[in-house]
Amino acid sequence: MRSLNPRQVEAFRAVVLTGGVGMAAKLINVTQPAVSRMIRDLQQQLGLTLFERRGTGLVPTSEALSLYAEVERAFVGLDRISQMATELRTRRAGFLRIAALPALANGFLPRFAGQFLTERPKLDLVLSGLVSHAVLAAVAQGQCDLGFAEASMEHAAVQTERMPAAPYMAVLPQAHRLARKKRLRPADFEGESFISLGHSSVSRFRIDRVFAEHGVRRVMRIETPLSEIACSLAGSGAGVTLCDPFTATEYATRGIVVRPFEPRVDFEFAALYAAQRTPPPVAREFIDSFRAHIATFLRRLPRR
Repeated sequence: MRSLNPRQVEAFRAVVLTGGVGMAAKLINVTQPAVSRMIRDLQQQLGLTLFERRGTGLVPTSEALSLYAEVERAFVGLDRISQMATELRTRRAGFLRIAALPALANGFLPRFAGQFLTERPKLDLVLSGLVSHAVLAAVAQGQCDLGFAEASMEHAAVQTERMPAAPYMAVLPQAHRLARKKRLRPADFEGESFISLGHSSVSRFRIDRVFAEHGVRRVMRIETPLSEIACSLAGSGAGVTLCDPFTATEYATRGIVVRPFEPRVDFEFAALYAAQRTPPPVAREFIDSFRAHIATFLRRLPRR
């Protein structure tokens, strides 16, 4: 038996659904003689009687009903494919895998991602918190579609787009003597127990350089690779630190005081995606929307 003609199958489905040639013709936008011809040809090809005439209508035979069950499953599948294509085209569906460094993943990025998903109820998301070099590796190896890592991260297989730079903030225990000040400078940290970021961080180098340029000697008691640990330690009274504003804001109600720091030291990070292929449209929209969200957040930071 030769392959079935899709239009004949469509006509068959339309007649079953509507109970007559006239309504079926309107449903699939063809003439009545065309529907009659397609049904006749389909019956001849299959060697089956599909309809019996009763009055002015057509009643499907038991064979037709069995065939219709298979046809309907196929049409539902095709309708679902079409619906999914529409959802993908309008960026309301799909699957997005994101990895981000802890400074963003500990609160700021998940809240934004939650809002992003609310507007796209068919979008599935995997969101992971990783240190920057692990984010870079995940993007390079195709384990995620989009990453956010320190801007210094580079890889031949990864394209980077810088996001808005964010100023490091001074983070102090609530009862600390420096909490009375509205703005802090390097000289204020002379002799203070200082909580440093790990040596592998570019930001650590920038922070140390500022204090060195101002001749300020800190008591380097504690080191940690994670900004949230630094904030928690400051909240316990263990020392003071400089921290990215995303984490500092996240921990602002946990026993710390956050103050602007001068001169400005920037926390620089970037969006990462595979260099050899265009990011999915929904990833492109995520990057652009997140950039705007960051810019709004930074405008609201205390300046003095």
